[in-house]
Amino acid sequence: MTNFLYAAVLNDNSRETNFPGTLPFLPIPLLSDIPVIGDVFFNQRVTTYLMYILVPLVWFILFKTKWGLRLRAVGEHPLAADTVGINVNRTRFWSVIVAGMVAGLGGAALTIGSVGAFVREMSAGQGFIALACVILGRWNPWLAALAALLFGFSKNFRIFAGQTGSSIPPDLIAMVPYLVTLIAVAGLVGRVVGPAAAGKPYIKQ
Repeated sequence: MTNFLYAAVLNDNSRETNFPGTLPFLPIPLLSDIPVIGDVFFNQRVTTYLMYILVPLVWFILFKTKWGLRLRAVGEHPLAADTVGINVNRTRFWSVIVAGMVAGLGGAALTIGSVGAFVREMSAGQGFIALACVILGRWNPWLAALAALLFGFSKNFRIFAGQTGSSIPPDLIAMVPYLVTLIAVAGLVGRVVGPAAAGKPYIKQ
């Protein structure tokens, strides 16, 4: 869909429709002045600050609320959830809608958050890395965020190694984030068990 809209709408007049610029950095007074970590954590764009809120919020909703309990029940055993009166398909529908909004925020962080424009295939496989973060994080928002930091460091290593004039072939350096993904996920195969009913359609009996 994004590629279609890019070709149909943005491509013909990209100067006016596809170059909004990037979101400004918003330093938090006092906190951004802390040595080392202040500039890293508290001098960021609004998309990063929203992540600080979303990770604990999603964790709280999933594990500390009635709605989160219902959502997890629908993911593990939809028939049992249906038996106690939970509307399985409606719960799944709204969960996908909300998750899509969060994913859209990730897209905003990539486009107007760092690049300043939309181009084809700009995610470059990062969606698969995001899936790997979920697996590594054992479907826990806190652990998934830590896994995302691991992959972020591996991606920045590629940039750092390229800038320092390393003798390592650039193609090998470019592979680092994906190699980290493969090694991390392969090391957990058989140990991490996701929701039993994930990806399986539910037909009410």
